[in-house]
Amino acid sequence: MATEQSDSDLVKVADADELREEGRLISRAGNRALALFYHEGEFRAVDNRCPHMGFPLAEGTVDEGILTCHWHHARFELSCGDTFDPWADDVQTFPVEVRDGDVYVDPYPEPDLPPVEHWSDRLETGLEESLQLVVAKSVLGLADEDVPYTDPLRAGLAFGATYRADGWSSGLTILSAMANLLDALRPEDRNRALYVGLSRVAQDCQGEPPRFDQPSFSTRDVSAERLEEWFRESVEVRDEDGAERCLRTAVETLEPERVADLLYSAATDHLYMDAGHTFDFVNKACESLDHVGWERADEILPSVIPRLTRATRSEELSSWRQPDDVAELVFDAYDELPDLLEDGADETWDDPNGFVETLLSDDPEEVVTAMKAAVQNGATAAELAGEVAHAAGRRVAQFGTSNEFSDWNTVHHTYSYANAVHKAALRTESLAAASDSETGESGESEKSGESDESAGTAGLAAYRGAFAGAMSVYLDRFLNTPPIPIPDGSEVDAPDDVREALLDTFDEEGEVNAAGRLVAAHLADGGAPDELKRALGEALLREDANFHTLQNVEAAFEQFDLAEDPDRARVHLVATARYMAAHFPTRRSAEQTFSIASRLNHGEKVHEAGE
Repeated sequence: MATEQSDSDLVKVADADELREEGRLISRAGNRALALFYHEGEFRAVDNRCPHMGFPLAEGTVDEGILTCHWHHARFELSCGDTFDPWADDVQTFPVEVRDGDVYVDPYPEPDLPPVEHWSDRLETGLEESLQLVVAKSVLGLADEDVPYTDPLRAGLAFGATYRADGWSSGLTILSAMANLLDALRPEDRNRALYVGLSRVAQDCQGEPPRFDQPSFSTRDVSAERLEEWFRESVEVRDEDGAERCLRTAVETLEPERVADLLYSAATDHLYMDAGHTFDFVNKACESLDHVGWERADEILPSVIPRLTRATRSEELSSWRQPDDVAELVFDAYDELPDLLEDGADETWDDPNGFVETLLSDDPEEVVTAMKAAVQNGATAAELAGEVAHAAGRRVAQFGTSNEFSDWNTVHHTYSYANAVHKAALRTESLAAASDSETGESGESEKSGESDESAGTAGLAAYRGAFAGAMSVYLDRFLNTPPIPIPDGSEVDAPDDVREALLDTFDEEGEVNAAGRLVAAHLADGGAPDELKRALGEALLREDANFHTLQNVEAAFEQFDLAEDPDRARVHLVATARYMAAHFPTRRSAEQTFSIASRLNHGEKVHEAGE
């Protein structure tokens, strides 16, 4: 028991004899509700709220120095408050002193850890044990301490990259996508988004062995071209260890944009790897570093290597070889790209009318011919990839609900892949611009290890990705047979409250076309796109949305923002609203967990009837 508290620190909370007789009492000190115990000849005081879910600990059991909460059987060492159960958190204890027959406590003792350190430690525990409630409480606790979102994001990225031997997967992709969405969400949904991403990382890593790193090469006298050649060859023969050593050396010696281009090149040496997931995962890893800093690249990027070395290569699939050998068409276009780019070096592409319609046609040779002509006429990688992403968005927006439900995944995979290629093209164009500014009149790069030749190939991977994406758009053609008309906003009146209208629609199963019409009507009536995106984000985060739905919304928001023409932009939000409606409603168990964490964070009671 404490004996050195000043009188000003202490508050009388009970009569000592009464507490001895009763064994336990409830009292208040300051703004705290306390559970007081007399056990084994000692007076003890703890916060009456169980740190797990707020049940009154005064209603628990004390035996052999252990306080047990009766709601979920969390156990606490009574003298110090430490828990036996990591999912429960430690309970706050208070120094006690007996004076003149009365029990006093200090209601505001110095915490064992500063709040930021406490919640950071709890987040680590939540990730390690895959405890959703702990993750939610940690996210909220850190936010209350004004910790920037990048801190829990960084923790989740590091954890996911370390504790999953199979490398980058859906959990880290979701976390990165949620970080990309934050600015578009309602402020109150931003913590939800981080919680969703972090909890998915924890689930992905649960029960998985950790990764063990390979070191970089000790030499630094290796050109960018040689490193890229080594890396791509290692990926080609599925040598993960060799690829990791090359990548780590590249991270330590090359600029971030050059490292990204190296990864993009390996991800396009084969066609549409793992149904587009490989390229999307690589791009998301790069985007995650845009949030937390590229100084973390050596910690994060090696986790994508298994996605490259173990991926299914679509040229090995019959769907890309029969009845038309579309894989050969794409590979032939790859071979022609350098010459096509040289022809178009001084040209400025004027997107011809009907180009997207050609991409949506049922003739693969016509598609490839149009793509090659665009490059020859000066189309940048970003321009070409943007057209492919728009065509892929059209496939989702016009998906026929008479198809099998699983076919939503098929058009979605093409869309998320095309979005990733578009974003990668924009990134690698910045490399080309930087290279132009760093190259002197001699034609040699001013940066050690990088030549003008290597800079000149920047962005080639994005062109290749665009060709593969266009062919995947072609292969999805029957899922738009017949194509569902894209609403223009005239079909229904614009809702007075688009949020309420959409949430109501997503409460019902199968309201796919209704959701698309509401989005179109809101935009056609001059409704604010930001309001619409906030409503869609709220709807997304209240559901137990699956991996693909979370991906789809993020891709749609990205493509909407990149589209300059309002009619083209509208397609993407119509598409994602339809996709969401096809997959909603769900049980909303994750939202229930987050809601409990939020109520606990605000001091509300969650255990009482009617709550």
